[in-house]
Amino acid sequence: MTSPSSGLSGSRAPSQNPAQDHNREQDLDRRFWPQGWWRLMDLRVGIVPVPIYIVLILLIAALSYSGEIKADGPTMIVVLVVGGFTCAEIGKRLPVLRSIGAGAIFATFIPSALAYYHLIPAKMEKSIIDFTASTNFLYLFIASIIVGSIFAMDRDVLIRGFLKVFVPLAVGSVLAAIVGTVVGTALGLGAHHTFFYVVAPIMAGGVGEGAIPLSIGYAALTGAAQGEVFAQVLPPVMLGSLTTILLAGALNFVGKKYPSLTGNGQLQPHVGDDTGPRIEDADEEAKHDVGHVDVGTIAAAGLTALTLYLLGVLCFHLFGLPAPVAMLFFAVLAKLTRTVSPELERGGMVVYEFVRTNMTYPLLFAIGVALTPWDKLVAAFHLTNIITIVATVVTMVASGFVVGRFMNMYPIETAVVNACHSGQGGTGDVAILTAANRMQLMPFAQIATRIGGAVTVTMVLIILGYFK
Repeated sequence: MTSPSSGLSGSRAPSQNPAQDHNREQDLDRRFWPQGWWRLMDLRVGIVPVPIYIVLILLIAALSYSGEIKADGPTMIVVLVVGGFTCAEIGKRLPVLRSIGAGAIFATFIPSALAYYHLIPAKMEKSIIDFTASTNFLYLFIASIIVGSIFAMDRDVLIRGFLKVFVPLAVGSVLAAIVGTVVGTALGLGAHHTFFYVVAPIMAGGVGEGAIPLSIGYAALTGAAQGEVFAQVLPPVMLGSLTTILLAGALNFVGKKYPSLTGNGQLQPHVGDDTGPRIEDADEEAKHDVGHVDVGTIAAAGLTALTLYLLGVLCFHLFGLPAPVAMLFFAVLAKLTRTVSPELERGGMVVYEFVRTNMTYPLLFAIGVALTPWDKLVAAFHLTNIITIVATVVTMVASGFVVGRFMNMYPIETAVVNACHSGQGGTGDVAILTAANRMQLMPFAQIATRIGGAVTVTMVLIILGYFK
């Protein structure tokens, strides 16, 4: 006869005493093997079961000691997962700070500091840098997030959102430039230096698409060495990104306290009412309907995301349009023309949820080691710089909040999108949206970062050329 307790089977006959049977079942439940072990396996650090986490720590230590930490996929997945979720768990357990995005901040900046102070083995650091550069999995992440979030959007909300999001971005950019320049000038930095070397880099779109072309343009117009100029414009980019991450976490906290101010990832109310389908509902569907979406469909959705990204890469080589922007427009076009079937859209939602849940913190860890220079961030930490940068970013975010509310958009969401205009490019978008818990806004974040950054760089170089 099978015992109903604890999933164990046997031929033991039940006793005539129900209380005795109950005590026996409790004894079985209290046994370490297998019930206690199963409970231990269900405890996790991020996504990693605690026993597996301990084994992985020991394996990473052994491989590091033997010099066998290589830039191959399996090894780097383990290193980044353990590192990313460890840093995120530390941040998430800190009182107060956990409410303003400490998980994303710690997952990005702790590894940056560890690398700078040589607390990560040199072989491991080099492998992480090589893996990040060779796989380019930042764009794999962005492609999956963009495609999944766009596929989850209501078509009418998508159309109106893309048309309206430029208004708070434009207003915020102008006001932030004015306020930041005035504050920096009042603090003695000088109007020219404040605008061109502090304020403009913050809104230039990050490092690769912002600080580098900005420094090249400045060098060509002023005759200064490009390396020296780059060293001046990079710290405001880094500190501005840190400020936006903190503000994004604060916005998420405000949204929880005042639900009427947020669409929880939806940029504006559904057409005709406030009760229409929302992206966060699609997230829940993706979480619970994995078993109802064919595995082949999920794979097809992932391949669709990669196809759109490669189309973006081709557009970059042909027309100079940044690959993420081109990919974004292709995804929007596919949604608007109903090119993608509802079944494939559901697959895209599952891909989005999988990537968001499992790849975010490992990616941030890789970004911290490979792409976030700790010394440049620290270099920006003097009082006049901090006040000027904070004033610029706060004005940008506050403008998005106010203008969004005026335009019948959710203020928290428009403020988060505006925050992305002050971040560290694509890497900043990931950290900001993670801190805000609104990864669904990635398409709009890419508009703010890529298009907004390109417009900023172009306008600033035109202004510098005119005054020169």
